[in-house]
Amino acid sequence: MKLLFFDDFKLGVLKGDAVVDVSEAVREIPHTGPHNLISGLIERFADYRGALEKAAVSGTGVPLSKVRIRPPLPRPVNIDCMAVNYMEDGTRKEPAPINAFHKSPGCVIGDNDTMVLPDVPATIFEGEAEVALVIGKRASNVPAARAMEYIFGYMNFIDGSARGLLPAGNTFYQMKSRDTFGPMGPYLVTADEVKDPNNLQVRLWVNGTLMQNYNTSDMAHKIPRCIEWVSSIHPLEAGDVLALK
Repeated sequence: MKLLFFDDFKLGVLKGDAVVDVSEAVREIPHTGPHNLISGLIERFADYRGALEKAAVSGTGVPLSKVRIRPPLPRPVNIDCMAVNYMEDGTRKEPAPINAFHKSPGCVIGDNDTMVLPDVPATIFEGEAEVALVIGKRASNVPAARAMEYIFGYMNFIDGSARGLLPAGNTFYQMKSRDTFGPMGPYLVTADEVKDPNNLQVRLWVNGTLMQNYNTSDMAHKIPRCIEWVSSIHPLEAGDVLALK
C-alpha cells in the first residue's frame, strides 16, 4: 500500500495514477495534526489496514496531477541518516566505521516543494538521493536478527547538504539541518510491497541530467546492522526515519 498526504494534509491511498481520500477510515485515531495521525496509524496499522483497503477500493480517486502532494511524514520525532554507508562501487577497500547523524525534523518538505539554498558560504550545495526506512514500532536496543520486524515501510529521501562551511570538521548540524533540506516522498510504501530493500536502484536527476545511479546492494552496513546500531544509542519511535546512504 502507498500512503500519502495531499492538499490540506488529507490522508490518501494511491490507486493507479489517482489518490483516494481515506481520512474517514482513520478519523478515530487520536491526533492533533497530520504528524501524529500518520504515526498513530503506523502503530495501529494492523487494526486499520482492512478499512483502508476497503476505502481505497470503493472511493473515487482524484488524479495526482490535480492535487498537491505533501510529505508523508510531516514531522517525525527522529530523522537519523547513516553516514558514508556505501562501498561506492568498489572504490572503498573496506567499510567506513559505522556512523550516523541526526537531521532536524523541521527541515522536511514534500514532492515538488523547493529546497531553498541559504545565503551562507558553502563550497557546494548538494542533494543526495537515498532510500529511507520508516520505523513501525518503538525500537530500543534491537538485535540485528530481529531488526526487519521493526520496519513499517520505505520511501524516497533526499539528504540536503551545505558543504564546506567553517569551522572545518564541525559542520554536520549547520550543513544538514537547514530549513527545507529534507525532501521526502511522494509516498510511504508499506514494507510488504518492497521485495528486497537490499536490491533497489536509486537514481537522482538534476535538470534532466542523471547525477546519481546506484544500488542498495552496495551498502556497507546492511539494514539490520544500521537499526541495531542506531537503536542502541537512542530509541526510535513509530514513524521515525532512518536514511541509509
